[in-house]
Amino acid sequence: MQILSNKDLSTFNTLGLRSQAALYTELHNIIDVHGLIGDSSIKKETWRILGGGSNLVLPSTVQGLVIRVANTGRELIHEDQDAWFVKAQAGEIWNDFVHWTLDQGFWGLENLSLIPGTVGAAPIQNIGAYGVEVKDTLHEVTCIDLQSGELKTLSNKECRFSYRDSFFKQEGAGRYLIWDVTFRLPKKNKLNLEYGDIRKEIERQGLDQNPRNISKVVCEIRLSKLPDPKVIGNAGSFFKNPIVPASLRDDLVKTYPSLVSFPASEGKVKLAAGWLIDQAGWKGKKLGPVGMFEKQALVLVNHGGANADDVWKTAAQVSADVKARFGVELEPEPIRW
Repeated sequence: MQILSNKDLSTFNTLGLRSQAALYTELHNIIDVHGLIGDSSIKKETWRILGGGSNLVLPSTVQGLVIRVANTGRELIHEDQDAWFVKAQAGEIWNDFVHWTLDQGFWGLENLSLIPGTVGAAPIQNIGAYGVEVKDTLHEVTCIDLQSGELKTLSNKECRFSYRDSFFKQEGAGRYLIWDVTFRLPKKNKLNLEYGDIRKEIERQGLDQNPRNISKVVCEIRLSKLPDPKVIGNAGSFFKNPIVPASLRDDLVKTYPSLVSFPASEGKVKLAAGWLIDQAGWKGKKLGPVGMFEKQALVLVNHGGANADDVWKTAAQVSADVKARFGVELEPEPIRW
């Protein structure tokens, strides 16, 4: 394990923000982890854990130690008559892992194709798309207590998943490093084609309804709507879809009949944040070097040279305009360091 000073992080975040870490290291195996925990020269309170940097807004300077999780590997560890149990190391690229499962004939993750980031970051955010969330197939998580060095296994229930949230973003934030994730992929999988344009595209292209074709269509839809971070810096969907009382939705529909909403918990609905942002006039609009993408109003983009202050200034203005028009609060998805 090597610790570097003044490491440039500009290529380690998909927003492409200029950022530098005072100290930086990478973890490739469990020996690296134990070596890090045993190093008393760096205060653990200053440690920051970095995955793929796809859901993160980095400041110009990150004080303390940035730890990039870089362990790799994936395998079928068990199967029974109902499911395959597949383990992936935290440093695996999420989309590569999804396609590997499909290549093995395992299904259940196809709707989550092309989501950026790493396997280890997926449970933290409880990533989701097209009607599916990671919690739907996650079996357990192996994590490391960075204070004690203890290896701990958390069940799906213990991860306390909710919409774009988990134990790892709340009580466990900064303390636990996710080392590997095991998924339970059902052998009798129910295909999910009802969200977005999946069914429409399957039928338009005359494709069979199977997991691989769902993955293909999801990738095509995402590529048609979302910018490539290598071309335009972005962190994907920047705001969560707000969950509001159904009564508020009913009041808004009287003025905005085309309001987009989805069922949530009892008595509540989820509003489409992208629709709200679009109607507030922010689709394709810029504030300095940062703006909302011209093809998808939910995606905040860096047109070049932006820093964290530029990002939060634009996000705050978007939120204020949506609040003023609809009375709805928007909450950012990315983690703020």
